[in-house]
Amino acid sequence: MIATKAARSRPRPPAGTLLRRWREARQLSQLALSVEAGVSSRHLCFIETGRAQPSRDMIHRLADVMNVPLRERNALLLSAGFAPAFPETGLDLAGAELAPVRMALDAMLGQHDPFPAVVMGRHWDVIRANGGASRLFGFLLGPRAHEPANVLRLMFSPNGLRPYVTNWPSAAEALIRRVYREVVGGVVDERTRALLDEVLHYPEVPKEWRRPSVEAPLLPVIPVAFEKDGRRFNYFSAVTTLGTPQDVLLQEIRVESFFPLDDETRANARVLGQ
Repeated sequence: MIATKAARSRPRPPAGTLLRRWREARQLSQLALSVEAGVSSRHLCFIETGRAQPSRDMIHRLADVMNVPLRERNALLLSAGFAPAFPETGLDLAGAELAPVRMALDAMLGQHDPFPAVVMGRHWDVIRANGGASRLFGFLLGPRAHEPANVLRLMFSPNGLRPYVTNWPSAAEALIRRVYREVVGGVVDERTRALLDEVLHYPEVPKEWRRPSVEAPLLPVIPVAFEKDGRRFNYFSAVTTLGTPQDVLLQEIRVESFFPLDDETRANARVLGQ
């Protein structure tokens, strides 16, 4: 509770400062951004330096050009003295207005059973899991499978899935690169940065992974192999995102599905389901 109050009382950066940070993150000059947004570069300079306050419409216009995520757009609006424009549902996806989303996610998870599939939030926390994922993680982790799960911590912690991932070096490195590539809006936020710092300092994690090469080609799928008690599961994972959402959480959630690579994996997954 103390940390929460401190976070709420922390001074919010001015809207102009936040807009400048996003412009620099997008590697845009003031001139380029002003041309794309249809505003004078002089006025944009005044906004960034605090000599002028942006209107609500101006914030949306600049954010559209820079593809600022919905959560950060709300932060921009709050910094300029406006109410947030985009709602944020809870992680349980409750509410009648989200019933179609829940139905779609549940259908995707259900159709993928008996193979694992999970719904993840912005910071790789597991929000929902199908039966295949629950059974696989239950088999590998035992009672710990019922604890709140974070995909990064599970993959990197010596007490998580790591001891059972037979191709851990390649799978873990690919996952780190995926985190950087799939981060919402292309900019690593503070919580994601802290999570990365945590998992990359676990024992025997190569130091060079702390500076991943974003230029290196990244396959759209990640092969990952599990083994325990003589049972092997060879999968590749693929991530799906929702299209054009108008809710903060819905923009951030992803569905990760694991597809079997061989008949042995198919058979072992069905045995777990019996």
